[in-house]
Order: sequence, then C-alpha cells, then structure tokens
Amino acid sequence: MNGSLSVFAGLTVIALAFVPSARAQISNSAQLNAPLNVSTPEKSAKIDTSAKTRTSRKSSADAEKKQPHRLAVQVDVNDPAIMNLALNNVNNAAQYYKELGQEVEIELVAFGPGLHMLRDDTSPVKARIKSMSEIMPQLTFSACGNTRENMTRAEAKDVALVPEAKLVKAGVARLMELQERGWSYLRP
Repeated sequence: MNGSLSVFAGLTVIALAFVPSARAQISNSAQLNAPLNVSTPEKSAKIDTSAKTRTSRKSSADAEKKQPHRLAVQVDVNDPAIMNLALNNVNNAAQYYKELGQEVEIELVAFGPGLHMLRDDTSPVKARIKSMSEIMPQLTFSACGNTRENMTRAEAKDVALVPEAKLVKAGVARLMELQERGWSYLRP
C-alpha cells in the first residue's frame, strides 16, 4: 500500500487518519511528541448532567409508583391444596401492595386439570373465589377454553364455570401474553 496510518490519542478523542502518500508522513520525531490540540464539546463547555440524572431518576420512580404491579398465577393441577395455596399467594400479594399504598393487578389462569378450580360443579374453592372477587376488583380468574371444550366433549355435557371466571381461548397462550407484557409469573 502507498500510505501510512497515523494515530493520535487525546483524553476523549481518538482520531485515525489514513495518509495516502508517503510524502505526507511526519518528517521528524519532534512532531510525533507534539501536543494534540483538539477541542471537543466536553472541553469547551461543561455540561451539568446531575440535574438531568435527578430528573430521570425522579420520573422513573414516579412511573414505577403509578404503574401497578402485575402477577400472573398458573393453576394446572386438580388439587385443592394447590388451589388454596394459589389463592393464599394471591391474597398475600394483594395485601402486601395495599399496605404499601401501591396498586397490583392479579390474574389467575387455570387450564388442564386445574380448570376444576373454576368449574361450577367441581370447584373445591368456589366460595373462596366468590368472596375474594367481591373484595378484590383487581383480581381476574381466566379459564382455558380449550380445556373446557375437551372436558365438555369427554363428559358429554356442558361444563359450566363459576360466574367470576372469564373464558380465554388458551390458558397457556394467555400466560405467555401476560409474561410478554412484563407480568410476573407464579406457579404455586
């Protein structure tokens, strides 16, 4: 190649220059040690970033305070102990954030054998779901439509859900959507 690569380093600036001709090379060693006079915005004007940082932290804290916490709870087993544990977790989370003066949204998603939790005819926790729904408007119970269809077909009868339950197409997909939106996930 006809040329040389010259590198100059300063405090905050690194300048690379390709010199296309050998005639333009530095002619003596004194020029190699000469100070580099580069003016940068950082050197010529001091910028106070502390005010920006404080404003950024404050607006971030305000956003966290205003945005509710969100919890998705999975129930996929037909076990009254697990169902009650899930409801205990829901109650504890709701109470915790209420005491802090913060909002929380909770969605319990039941699918597979766990759908028995939200079935009107087989739920061992039906009364508890009713009372919790009355005092926690931020609590949603979602029932898997795919599981309900399969149970209806297998039992040759309509599978009714508790009135507090809302039907979603697929319980697993509902959990995925909630997590993709930043919801925290719990499987008791």
